[in-house]
Amino acid sequence: MSFTPRPYQVDAIEALRQGWTTGKNRLAVVLPTGAGKTVVFSHLAHQMLDSLNGRRVLVIAHREELISQAAAKLLAVDPLLKVGIVKAQHDDHHDADVIVASIQTLAVARRREAIQDIGLIIVDECHHAAARTYMEVLQHFGAWDGVPVAGFTATMTRVDGGLAEVWQDVVFRLDILDMISDGYLCDVRGKAITVDTLDLNKVKTRGGDLVDGQLGKALEDSGALDAIAKAYVDHAADRPGVVFTPTVATAQAAAASLRAVGIKAAPVWGDMGREERRSTLAQYEAGEVQVLTNCMVLTEGFDAPHTSCIVVARPTKSPGLYVQMVGRGLRPAPGKRDALLLDVMGAASRHKLASMVDLTEREIGQAEEGKSLRQVAEEHVANEKRRALAARIEAEEINLFGSSAIRWLRTEDGTWFIRLTGAMFLFLVRDPGTRMYRMRRWTQAHGVHPPTDDVARPLPEALAWLEQQAKVLAPGAFVAREARWRRSQPTTKQLGLCRRLGVTVPRASTAGDVADLIDQDRVGRVLGQLILPAA
Repeated sequence: MSFTPRPYQVDAIEALRQGWTTGKNRLAVVLPTGAGKTVVFSHLAHQMLDSLNGRRVLVIAHREELISQAAAKLLAVDPLLKVGIVKAQHDDHHDADVIVASIQTLAVARRREAIQDIGLIIVDECHHAAARTYMEVLQHFGAWDGVPVAGFTATMTRVDGGLAEVWQDVVFRLDILDMISDGYLCDVRGKAITVDTLDLNKVKTRGGDLVDGQLGKALEDSGALDAIAKAYVDHAADRPGVVFTPTVATAQAAAASLRAVGIKAAPVWGDMGREERRSTLAQYEAGEVQVLTNCMVLTEGFDAPHTSCIVVARPTKSPGLYVQMVGRGLRPAPGKRDALLLDVMGAASRHKLASMVDLTEREIGQAEEGKSLRQVAEEHVANEKRRALAARIEAEEINLFGSSAIRWLRTEDGTWFIRLTGAMFLFLVRDPGTRMYRMRRWTQAHGVHPPTDDVARPLPEALAWLEQQAKVLAPGAFVAREARWRRSQPTTKQLGLCRRLGVTVPRASTAGDVADLIDQDRVGRVLGQLILPAA
């Protein structure tokens, strides 16, 4: 069987199956974009068929692209499954074990009435389920008569409400910060594109969010699209990206502005011809188009992991919509270190707009320019725990990733480390099956060995402990975060070493940036060759 489920995916399935034994049958799972919702419900369908006594599984998808993805994943999980598709002219449900159907087709009474013997309903992008069409379809198939229903979404929010009428409980949630910490998603760094001439106060609200047409006109009239193009050249010239806009006209104009500054860009929108849209998406996948601009058609079902820049040129009051947009850029891919979020801002606004901190449900304070989501969260945790940590670290005040004098780095696989001058570095290893970490030291002469106080600690505390040990083991021998040399131009020797190592150096990198790349490569290679001792 392909697509072996990850540990949290197994937990999500178990939470649903346990939840259905408690008397509630309409249950939801919230997983961040990139967590593999389709893999989870494909395994769920495969596991549940034996207990349905001959009845079938119905998967309800919101968009055409999601139908194809779901059918492909179901067959990858179990190639022997009979998967039928019901949409438009397709009506392959008669002998199927699992039926994947579009909500638009099921909205037609005669089409849904032809489908019999449904014992499990799976709803993809289930934040749409409060809509009248979904309610009618779910009622028809027995959702209010005890048939188990599993809903999957990245965000259980809907600006006009009503979801509580459908879903009785959310039985499993995974926060985006957990996904980033575990290496399943890329960290994201935000930068505001402030357009002083963009006055969002003149844009009205309808249905809980800014009106698309008025918002599009405000963006076009203010010169915001040219500002976006300039910002893309300045901050993301080497990144493939997606721009979200409120209208088709704005998407087309944004693509034109990007092309005018030398960025290969193309628009996509909902009513675009099917073949033309497929061709454009294929060009983006192949690297022939660097940036896609779109009128809100890529918020669901779009899977291009190499995307490393997201431009939110559709300011929104909906955290759910914001998560859907930004999530398109967080999937990991070879050579991808992080995702860059360019957030279009206007002059002071009366509207409370969603921002980067809304990607997580945790309270982490305000995002700061240049800091990633994980850095903001960890700094918040560190600030909260600073008083408790002080007694254990001899009252030395440590503000992780903030005022710390030490330069922290991570390898490509997510291992935190501090390089000390000479052939030594300190790093953290995670205890299997937990969110606790232990310190390890590596030297050229002695390899890996643990400290005397080999205690597993939560990540913020472990980072603080590691920093303290660096100062004890090698006072002044660590890489200083604010060293003056770090701001200078890279040396010829540095660049030559990067070429020999096969390390790509982004444009506008400083000497410090290049030194970090070299350290990350070297430490990653060393750790990759080690068999670490059991914790």
